[in-house]
Amino acid sequence: MNYFKTAVLLVVLTLILVWAGSIFGGRQGAVFAFAIAMGMNFFSYWYSDKIVLKIYRARQITGQDSPKYFALVKELTANAALPMPNLYIIPTQAMNAFATGRNPGHAAIAVTEGLLNSLTHEELKGVLAHELSHVKNRDILICTIVATIAGAITMLANMAQWTAMFGGFGRHDDDDSGGGGVVGLIALAIVAPIAALLIQMAISRSREYAADKSGALMARNPAGLASALEKLHQAARVRPLDAGTSSAHLFIVNPLSGRSFASLFSTHPPIEERVKRLRSMA
Repeated sequence: MNYFKTAVLLVVLTLILVWAGSIFGGRQGAVFAFAIAMGMNFFSYWYSDKIVLKIYRARQITGQDSPKYFALVKELTANAALPMPNLYIIPTQAMNAFATGRNPGHAAIAVTEGLLNSLTHEELKGVLAHELSHVKNRDILICTIVATIAGAITMLANMAQWTAMFGGFGRHDDDDSGGGGVVGLIALAIVAPIAALLIQMAISRSREYAADKSGALMARNPAGLASALEKLHQAARVRPLDAGTSSAHLFIVNPLSGRSFASLFSTHPPIEERVKRLRSMA
């Protein structure tokens, strides 16, 4: 169901891009914005793993550095028929983890020192299985595609905003170059980026639910992951990770603390709902 929902949301996001292109610049406008956004995200797709690992000062480890961590990942990858990813530890007592990499053959998992020191064997196994599920499900690729389309929509919306401020297309409107007029441009500038953001969040939340489910099955213990999520959620309130908003979506739980209005726009589903679904599997 989560895969079907993701596909539907991607189709809707693409239709918004087509609509935005028709309002601003017809087919040429949509193709131009998509090409620019694709170019911007190409670098991110190939090098984002190295960038984010450096941002959090993650240190690559071997089996000798952290035997339990290494052994659990090795066991899970063997059971799931996945290549062994590179393993990293983030030097902080905050509790969190993330996976990155463009495909299963070029993947990395990073966990914090606080997580390694605080979770039980089954809880740690559940967290690692969740992250490996993101790798197996190629969620990084999906997120890159979503970011590319959403980026193109936002770019068209920004262009429409400036065009509307300077009087729209005037008498040059026609069916091929847009023709939405100032009203259409204003609607594009306001509605399109909000719709793209909401769909991005919905896709991200759907992928988290999917990783929870497949991770619980991979670890063969839904209760372990459920317990870990509860601990991580509480720990994030007490000792939040110093994370940037651009990479917060990568982590297994939202590393940004607080119950502000911004939490309504979180890329993570509510912990209570995630735990409820996992416990119903047990």
